[in-house]
Amino acid sequence: MKTVNELRKVELPNGETLTYRERTGEGQLVILVHGNMTSSKHWDYLMDSLDGSYHIIAPDLRGFGGSSYHRRVTHIRDFTEDLKLFVDALTLKDFALIGWSTGGMVCMQYCALYPDDCSQLVLLASGSTRGYPFYGTTPEGQVDITNRLTTVEEIEQDESKTKVMQGLYDTRNKEGLKAVWNASIYTHYKPDEEKYEEYVEDMLTQRNLADVYHSLNTFNISTIDNMAGKGTGEVKHITQPVLIIYGDRDYVVPGHMTNEIIEDFEGRAKVVRLADCGHSPLIDQLQPLTVEMERFLREGSDATEG
Repeated sequence: MKTVNELRKVELPNGETLTYRERTGEGQLVILVHGNMTSSKHWDYLMDSLDGSYHIIAPDLRGFGGSSYHRRVTHIRDFTEDLKLFVDALTLKDFALIGWSTGGMVCMQYCALYPDDCSQLVLLASGSTRGYPFYGTTPEGQVDITNRLTTVEEIEQDESKTKVMQGLYDTRNKEGLKAVWNASIYTHYKPDEEKYEEYVEDMLTQRNLADVYHSLNTFNISTIDNMAGKGTGEVKHITQPVLIIYGDRDYVVPGHMTNEIIEDFEGRAKVVRLADCGHSPLIDQLQPLTVEMERFLREGSDATEG
């Protein structure tokens, strides 16, 4: 096997350019889709951990890593359509999709729209089928769960989250970004110092923060309407084998959101709970995560061959 650490790139017909990393292998093709505040860079531990037979490709979504951001995204579907163009440009077929956090929502949308492309779906600490809500704030500065924002303009003006996080980006405040991740994601284990610096530098490549927040907020492929949007019911179109894998102390995607995914798949998904694990199983529980993923991918492959 060989891991390509330098970014390759693909020009898409819509005018965007997506960069990606690749690890060659003779076996099953696996596409890794990253989450918010990350890029393909953050998959490096898993790419090294998965069995060498897997052929792994990890793209940077539009506005992350080395990819372009010529047009603003307005919906998770925009990322999904980019992924489809990327897959077609590289003539990729019959692959497993693994989506982390925001990437899980991108992959769910993909499987609903393009079921013939993807053989299996892994949702890793994924945002909900019913979206990731973005609420306003009270005059006292507290989260107001009675006021779910609905427009990107409202989200851009939010003082408690968007402007704070965007300020860290604009000032290249690496220590501030680390403080956020230490409080919410790397709450137990952390990458080694050199790797952590690489990850933080990579976070600063993001150019679409408010747009992603808005896309997460309005995403809803369930059958249940919410304050930000009507449910499309597209979750029922996801017929591939699905693995939902999550940490027992995820502070970013709380348990009730994972339960929403489980409920909306109506028993059609395998569910694995990782003990002593937060929002980044890639750091907290890499070995158990790898075992569970490989078992699921192997079972699906065996079933297909049978």
